Amino acid sequence: MKILVVSDTHGRDGNLREVLEKVKPVDMLVHCGDVEGSEDYIEAMAECPVHIVAGNNDFFSNLEREEEFFIGGYKVLLTHGHYYYVSLNTQAIRKEGRARGFDIVLFGHTHKPLVDVREDITLCNPGSLSYPRQEGRRPSYLIMELDKEGKLHYTVNYC
Repeated sequence: MKILVVSDTHGRDGNLREVLEKVKPVDMLVHCGDVEGSEDYIEAMAECPVHIVAGNNDFFSNLEREEEFFIGGYKVLLTHGHYYYVSLNTQAIRKEGRARGFDIVLFGHTHKPLVDVREDITLCNPGSLSYPRQEGRRPSYLIMELDKEGKLHYTVNYC
């Protein structure tokens, strides 16, 4: 199973369109928020199951603040991250994920990619496809692949 994880596209969907063409087929698309009204377009473009949550810039959106789902045997929390102060550090979001029994927390908001794999919980942030903030400022996304043994592998990719 191949999962594309993106975030913080802010209504600028050109890079997402290019990434989908480049990495397809994907079995799932996960967007960690700040779509700014593009949720219907993204769902139509993806041609696979899509999970999207509201970010801090998704005003007047009907998107949920968080979503819980499974990828294989992994329990996943999808959130934008701003309610957990991820711009400061990942301490609060890690604590929340552990307390609620999640294996993986997917979030955005910082516009900086992160894959932090630990024994008890994995935190992943794909960065931003539209407004990257990490050194080098290259648009980024995450590919998660579930192998035949049911183990997830994570790769940060750049446009």
